[in-house]
Amino acid sequence: MALRDEVLTDQQVTEKLAVLEGWSGDTSAVTKEYRVDYDTAIEIVAEIGKVAVELEHRPDIDIRWDRLRVSMTTHTAGGVVTELDFLLIDRIETIALSYVVK
Repeated sequence: MALRDEVLTDQQVTEKLAVLEGWSGDTSAVTKEYRVDYDTAIEIVAEIGKVAVELEHRPDIDIRWDRLRVSMTTHTAGGVVTELDFLLIDRIETIALSYVVK
């Protein structure tokens, strides 16, 4: 098993979430909601899509008229949180910050 596929313990997930603003969850999934308008959400999702393909990992994404919700779990590991989720979260945060969302 590659390091990026390592299943994280409850403590590891808690520690990683403690340093990420707005992210919450547990060993089954981690989630963040960004308050952005619909058009901005579409632009952010397009960029997330490119990174998701690059990392071969797919987040669950929900777009509403005034917010974007991203949820991470590693489906290929049985629907648990792995290091791969946090690799993609780092990239998502970089993308979102480029649109000045918090």
